[in-house]
Amino acid sequence: MAASCNLPSLLLLQTDLECSLQEAESPGDKERLVIEYLSEISGRAGDLRVPEFAVGLEWLNTERPLSLHNDLQGKVVVLDFFTYCCINCMHLLPDLHALEHEYSDKDGLVIVGVHSAKFPNEKVLDNIKSAVLRYNITHPVVNDADAVLWQELEVSCWPTLVILGPHGNLLFCIIGEGHREKLFLFTSAALKFYKEKSEIRDNTISLRLYKDLLPPSPLLFPGKVAVDFSGDNLVIADTGHHRILVVRKNGQILHTIGGPGSGWKDGDFSESAFNSPQGVAINNNIIYVADTENHLIRKIDLETKQVSTAAGIGSQGTDKEGGTQGKNQPISSPWDVAFGAPGVSEQNVLWAAMAGTHQIWALFLEEGTLPKGSNLPKGSCIRFAGSGNEENRNNSYPHKAGFAQPSGLSVCLDEPWKCLFVADSESSTVRTISLKDGAVKHLVGGERDPMNLFAFGDTDGIGINAKLQHPLGVAWDPNRNVLYVADSYNHKIKVVDPKTKSCVTLSGTGQASNVSGVSFTHAAFNEPGGLCVNGHLLYVADTNNHQIKVLDLEAKTVSLFPLLASEWADTVDSKIPMKIQIPKLPKSAPNVTLEPLSVSPNKPLQYLLKLNLPEGSKLTNDAPSFWFLTAEGHEWLLEGQKVNGEIVSLTKPSQIDLRIPLEPAFPEAVLCIGAFVYYCSQDSNLCMMKAVSFTQRLQIIPGTTSSSLDLTYTFK
Repeated sequence: MAASCNLPSLLLLQTDLECSLQEAESPGDKERLVIEYLSEISGRAGDLRVPEFAVGLEWLNTERPLSLHNDLQGKVVVLDFFTYCCINCMHLLPDLHALEHEYSDKDGLVIVGVHSAKFPNEKVLDNIKSAVLRYNITHPVVNDADAVLWQELEVSCWPTLVILGPHGNLLFCIIGEGHREKLFLFTSAALKFYKEKSEIRDNTISLRLYKDLLPPSPLLFPGKVAVDFSGDNLVIADTGHHRILVVRKNGQILHTIGGPGSGWKDGDFSESAFNSPQGVAINNNIIYVADTENHLIRKIDLETKQVSTAAGIGSQGTDKEGGTQGKNQPISSPWDVAFGAPGVSEQNVLWAAMAGTHQIWALFLEEGTLPKGSNLPKGSCIRFAGSGNEENRNNSYPHKAGFAQPSGLSVCLDEPWKCLFVADSESSTVRTISLKDGAVKHLVGGERDPMNLFAFGDTDGIGINAKLQHPLGVAWDPNRNVLYVADSYNHKIKVVDPKTKSCVTLSGTGQASNVSGVSFTHAAFNEPGGLCVNGHLLYVADTNNHQIKVLDLEAKTVSLFPLLASEWADTVDSKIPMKIQIPKLPKSAPNVTLEPLSVSPNKPLQYLLKLNLPEGSKLTNDAPSFWFLTAEGHEWLLEGQKVNGEIVSLTKPSQIDLRIPLEPAFPEAVLCIGAFVYYCSQDSNLCMMKAVSFTQRLQIIPGTTSSSLDLTYTFK
């Protein structure tokens, strides 16, 4: 079954071809050389035949498992060996998308993603499904969880492309990223060569795209979240919808910027476009965005409602030094951004985690200097730390240190630390960079060997004895002098004391799931990617659950952030339809069933919501209480109505007004009035969340008088 010629020996066959291609002057000469190479190895097709896909493997984007030597017989096949955490693999996807656009299965080309996991979390099919959706992969993907084909062919690194002929025979091997021209040359020449030999079949491959099976969602793979200095507004990177949301702390959407499709366009909020934005940072009505797949840093001005480009040229850069003005400086996959001094007026620098070059960069918003560096003019975009080599190397000299896909940043200006905290995802560590002298040091996770990027796990402990798995986010809490970590592939939120280097689990079961409305111990996340802290509230971008969750650090409870949107997310700034997200009530929340009520078409209906708290309690302003309306199965009842509102006082009832439609769709409907209440005990400072719902059947009968009802509930 195994191929007698594996990839290392195939690369030897390619060596002469590669040398000849470097000397070739025209595209025609290059194609001729590749055709000659294919002619030379065509007689060895039997020796170069690769093994069949193993039986029982899990497949995505197909109606059934594919056979290499049956279904794909007569096709030129590109096998993309990838793992979804790998930034280099992500960089290759635009090349594959372009190749698919150029040639279809009718032309004889089929691309198959062979997912060969690095981390245990990446072997799980549901997690691969999420990655396929995030990266918009529309070709077949096979979960080679045990790396069987990887080992058969002796693949050695991610990404690796293996191009096969129509008999399942090895033709070419391309290792690493940045070889788009070679990929197109090899593929087009192979299609031409085998078509002339009448060995290409034009049959179609039956696909069943996973993305077509998903219901619409208000958020899609939110990557990062930030809170403004006042704590009044959140900024959410709605990564899968390619947009930025600015949301009040009660969940009301203020601005929708970009989306729903990807692109690169500056201008006003309604016409601007992003491509899988990740990191966001806000201060004084200015938001900076790590526009990851555009390889840009963008600026959003909330006052003028304009989006502009601050750094990057719109394509992936390979420069590892920088130093030019931002708009002229190529950069590579910025994943997070952080202001140099959050909360104060002197915002001289924006730090950027440049995942694509494994470095930390600085964008100067005003003239300034780096630690122990020379003066730099406003707009300069330059490397701060990292050699560009992918490794876990600490060093007193920032340029000699090595990072491995840094993906999260948080600034700490407190003594004695005064540093940048870095979530270094591929080394599964959290690192620090001194803002005094640039020294890069280890905090938790990983191991001492700088070349070992496989020292991961899920272990609470001190320093190097603590283990993480691909952390993506960090957030410094200046009130408690601790660092929160989104330990993404462990599906946990952890907390680190930088003084003792203690790292312990704060919340999360360790299993990918979606549980909120419970205590820290019982809550569950799915690859949380970003987090931010404000007062006693920790906001978490629960990426694969398409939600923002709120951790109350005092009450030690986890709740769902209520994204309260009307049918149109922002009628002023956007024309993007968005369904209402219904907040999920905790299982412990009581439901009060009201007597059926007769109402008349086109008549007002009023509820007065009166909620009573235990004695000695008061509402908290940090997490505003709110009410909301739902009418499951009878959504027509709420069209054009106000469906949510803030509960600002308990001494005065909250007034909820509803007008029955003039032409109701049905003679009756079921209305639900829900309420979330956040309050604190004045005696113990213990804070908590409670919820209640009221359900009422409405019978719509012409001629009925207007109604006003009291809704009263006392929490114990």
